[in-house]
Parts: sequence; C-alpha cells; structure tokens
Amino acid sequence: MDINSNKYTYLFSIVMVVIVAAMLSYAAIALKPAQDANIELEKKQEILSSINVVVQRDSAGPAFDQYIKQSLVIRNGKIVENPTQPAFNIDLAAAVSQPLETREVPLYVANVGGKEFYIIPMRGKGLWGPVWGNLSLEKDGNTVFGASFGHKSETPGLGAEISTVLFSGQFVGKKILNGSNFVSIAVVKGKTSSEHEVQGISGGTITSVGVQSMIQDCLAPYIEYLKTFGSAVAPAPVSADTLTAEVSSL
Repeated sequence: MDINSNKYTYLFSIVMVVIVAAMLSYAAIALKPAQDANIELEKKQEILSSINVVVQRDSAGPAFDQYIKQSLVIRNGKIVENPTQPAFNIDLAAAVSQPLETREVPLYVANVGGKEFYIIPMRGKGLWGPVWGNLSLEKDGNTVFGASFGHKSETPGLGAEISTVLFSGQFVGKKILNGSNFVSIAVVKGKTSSEHEVQGISGGTITSVGVQSMIQDCLAPYIEYLKTFGSAVAPAPVSADTLTAEVSSL
C-alpha cells in the first residue's frame, strides 16, 4: 500500500483512533475501583472533619468506623426503618432535588471522647458550581459543634475561602433553633449580631448566599427529629416560605 496515498492516511487514522479509544476505555475501567475507593475515603474524611477528627485519606476508613456509631436515613423528620439504600450511599445531589416531604437524607451519629454528635451532610450551589459541607450538632440537636465545607470551582481567594478554617470555624457554638423555631444560620455581610449568624466571604457574596441557602435547605428535613433531643417541644412543621422569611429577617 502506498503510504503517501489518502487511503493509507485514512486507514492509519482510523486504526490509531480505535487503538487509543480502546486503551483509554481499558484504563478507565481498570482505574474505576481505585477512583471509587478514593472518593469514598475523601467523603469519610470530610464527614470526620466536622467533628474535628482530622486524618489522612488513607486512615479515613478505620477512623470512620471508630467514631461513627450509627448511619441513619431520615425522611420528613423521622428515621426510615427500611431505607431503599444505606445512608452512606445516598446521592445527596439527587436527594436535595426532591421535595422536603419525600426527601431521604443521611444522618451520622458520632461519639468522640464519650460525647455524642449528629453530623448532617449538605449539598448546594455556589457561583460556578456545586458546594457541599458537613455540619455537626451537639446532643441538644441545636448547637453547632463543627463544620466543614468544600466546593468544585469557586473563585480562589474569594468564594473558595468557604473551605478554610477561618470561615468554617465561625459556626462553632452557633444555634439553628430560636426557642422551638428553626431559623437556620445566616451568612451575613459585615459583623454578626446574633448566635444565628456568621460572617460571609468578602467579595464572595454569591457563594456566601449559596452556603446560606444550602444550610437552610439541607437542615430542614432533620429539624423535627433533632428537636426530640432538646428541651423544645416540636411544633407544627414549618413551611419552606416561612423558613426563607425567618432567615432573610436576620
């Protein structure tokens, strides 16, 4: 075959495309178990960081088993006895797109130094992509013990600052309830004036608003369950419009 002919060029190109595609497909299939394992370990690492347990990724598995005593599924403020899938396997991005009444979400019960904490995973939208986090609450179901946040593509030095301790550290000691009312935690400009507020990121307003909306939306399905651990008596369910109004009024 004439190597200078068009036929040879086309044939060579087709063969190379097929070979490269086959190699990439094989690599993707071969590496998928390792990638899935790393994603699982990173998820466990992020959950643990909300209760101030900081470990390397390779140590996240044993540490998770040590500190996380229960993995529950919550729907409409109640434990789901026979969930369709384990708590850890719930796709949070898909879950938060469901109505509050039917949304099934994970709740992790941790024990650190003999003290019990409740960890709530969160998922929302930032300026350029998804943001996520984990919020841990003390035994009263109201006081924040710790928080961790992450993002996919927020602006470095601005919205990306939500993943720093400087931002997440503000949540410690904050309250999600005001008496028996769920008010969430507002991310505000400037100085804070209540135990239901943290200071937003300077220059990262849209990301800050995204974090505030994420917290409000993702905490809502747990509230009636969490109230059973505090002194407050659970009132009638609070509508989404009421929650929005309460947070906006802070």
